[in-house]
Amino acid sequence: PVTAPDPREHRMDEECFEVGEPAARTLRDARAHGGRIIAVGTTVVRALESACDANAGSLAPASGWTRKFILPPYRFQAVDALLTNFHLPRTTLLLLVAAFTGEDVLRRAYGHAVAARYRFYSYGDAMLVV
Repeated sequence: PVTAPDPREHRMDEECFEVGEPAARTLRDARAHGGRIIAVGTTVVRALESACDANAGSLAPASGWTRKFILPPYRFQAVDALLTNFHLPRTTLLLLVAAFTGEDVLRRAYGHAVAARYRFYSYGDAMLVV
């Protein structure tokens, strides 16, 4: 959860990531042939975006520890779409999704989810954000 009054002041926990050469090559080839990169989960987004950060904006192999904190506004370098859960309020995960969708679209999606009684969090319903 984000506990700082201003989310920009939140300190992310460190997370280990690795994007190997075969994965980076497959993703680059897909994009070069007109495909899109669809991340399954926010952890994948952070890993791929961290790999881009480590390689001057290019999707290339990288590994290590990241404190990558994605919140609006953010320009995604590696990811074109996202499959993720409906995350809880005031979490870094929800802020990442807001950076991807835009805050207004996310508010409308969550309004629909609450009205339709979707399940939230890890074992809840999911959404595909394109």
